[in-house]
Amino acid sequence: MARPLILAFAAVVAVGVLALGAAGAARPPEPPKMPAVAAPAAPTLDGSRETGADGGDANALPDLGALLEAVNKVTSEEDASGDWSAPVKLAVVFTGLALVPAGLVMMTSFTRIVIVLSFVRRALTTQTIPPNIAIVGLSVFLTLFVMAPTFSRLNDEALAPYLAGQVPFQAAIDRGFAVVKQFMLRQTHESDLVMFLDFAHAAPPETPEAVPMHVAIPAFAISEFRTAFEMGCLLFIPFLLIDLVIAGILLSAGMMMLPPIIVSLPFKIILFVLVDGWALLVQSLVMSFY
Repeated sequence: MARPLILAFAAVVAVGVLALGAAGAARPPEPPKMPAVAAPAAPTLDGSRETGADGGDANALPDLGALLEAVNKVTSEEDASGDWSAPVKLAVVFTGLALVPAGLVMMTSFTRIVIVLSFVRRALTTQTIPPNIAIVGLSVFLTLFVMAPTFSRLNDEALAPYLAGQVPFQAAIDRGFAVVKQFMLRQTHESDLVMFLDFAHAAPPETPEAVPMHVAIPAFAISEFRTAFEMGCLLFIPFLLIDLVIAGILLSAGMMMLPPIIVSLPFKIILFVLVDGWALLVQSLVMSFY
């Protein structure tokens, strides 16, 4: 009986590698007429990085000091870059800060990443291992990694010009929304976008910039749910095969009272370790956004 068990386990390992690799191919089709997004600045041969038009790093991300300076500038009495009074700006800023968690979930790659990671934990049947804090923490940092080019453009086109006094507050907000909208539309299924345009009774936009934000956000969220569940189903297949093999062996041995999940759990963990599952999973998640 040992020889058929070894052959079955080897077949399951092969299926696991193919399933995890295929998860990276589950990418939504890009909508037509989508403008190209500037790629992150790559190091040159001498080790330096490309510079932007102002002489800075072309891929520089907004740091915490710049964000705090922006909040201070918006809520300052001396800020005359616009028609809004300081109390109104203060209310707008704090309302925006209250919506940051919702924006992180619904307007970035966080949703897809955290759902797929939760699927993996569920497929492994390890209950609370990894714990929720680890799943959410890894999802946050992977989101920052995936969104780095978008945040860089947001810094260059909205935050930095506002801090320099080149654009008013409302124009900086509009520029920031336009940058985030381009990222969302690249990951949105065209059918979902058309569905919400029909719900809103809006005419088909001629350019991606003309898509309203109240249409782009739910269409992007639904597309992310669909893509995450597709990847989760692919990840479930090898672990389901292990459960079936173990259940068949226990049934043939007459041990019908022994739960198969108890025996299959170490085999699932061994399979996941042998195929370097976490590296394959993260690679598939990151590549699914490009």
